[in-house]
Amino acid sequence: MRHAATLLAAAVLLTAAALPARADVVVYCSADEKICRGLVTLFTKETGIKAEMTRQSSGETYARVRAEKENPRGDVWWAGTGDPHLQAAEEGLTEEYHSPLLPKLRDWAVKQAERAKFRTVGVYMGALGFGYNREELARRKLAAPKCWADLIKPEFKGEVQMADPNSSGTAYTMLATLVQLWGEEKAFDYLKKLNVNINEYTKSGSAPVMAAGQGETMIGVAFQHDVVMVALTGKPLVTVSPCEGTGYEVGSMSLIKGGRNPVDARKFYDWALGVSAQSIMPKFASYQVPSNAAVPVPKEAPDLSTIKLIDYDFAKYGSAAERRRLLARWTTEVKGAPR
Repeated sequence: MRHAATLLAAAVLLTAAALPARADVVVYCSADEKICRGLVTLFTKETGIKAEMTRQSSGETYARVRAEKENPRGDVWWAGTGDPHLQAAEEGLTEEYHSPLLPKLRDWAVKQAERAKFRTVGVYMGALGFGYNREELARRKLAAPKCWADLIKPEFKGEVQMADPNSSGTAYTMLATLVQLWGEEKAFDYLKKLNVNINEYTKSGSAPVMAAGQGETMIGVAFQHDVVMVALTGKPLVTVSPCEGTGYEVGSMSLIKGGRNPVDARKFYDWALGVSAQSIMPKFASYQVPSNAAVPVPKEAPDLSTIKLIDYDFAKYGSAAERRRLLARWTTEVKGAPR
């Protein structure tokens, strides 16, 4: 028995030695994987604070934060569309925090904080749209799509890909955008017709445009900066700002309520709003408009002044009740509809 206990103790010590040191701050990240890794690596390099990162889409991260409410594992939720951040704020899943960097931010980033009673803040902005593979389009001798209405044309049957709005903030932004553009009934009529042309509903919002770049689908619905990101790798993608108008995201950041490392979480929060963090985003192929006014807009970023943006109602479409209602209707009437 004594020998067994000694062996057990030795095994525990060996296991403990093999485990990595616990991070000082745990970041849930809803951006592209390389952006997430680059961000936490730079944070640790500049501050000496150990950071651990988990990457999931906006909807998945919201669901995780909600599920972990009684025992939070994460400290900071960085990036992803603002609507689920607003819902988390409304449900008391995130902490109020007035960063000393707030006066340095662009107006839309501060407005996002004000909507959430300072339980979230804007970190970047980007317009919704889609991208198409110009080589595939030319091979099939099809006219280039320029509008949302083009995506439901018969010639694009099985050639359009978008994410599932239950998991993806990108796709939820599309759903809410169309409702605001046309009214709910017309928007859902359109989405049912679009469903016939959809080849796959992905989990991630950037996956459709990556598939379009590979020629696995002709058209991918995504934020325009994600189309640019893939095109700059040499893929034959063309970015489209829909002619009817389009919505946009205010990518956000929140402190998770009850996180285990609140002091270092605030340090990350302030650092992520600073010039150093936001200036390096293009290095990781992140071409959104940064929220810190002292940081130049990347030259590769879509020019928002040339895009027909709707007056997106973040307060309404970021509310818990409205998001749940629209998502439930989409799941029942669109995704579940026969093709």
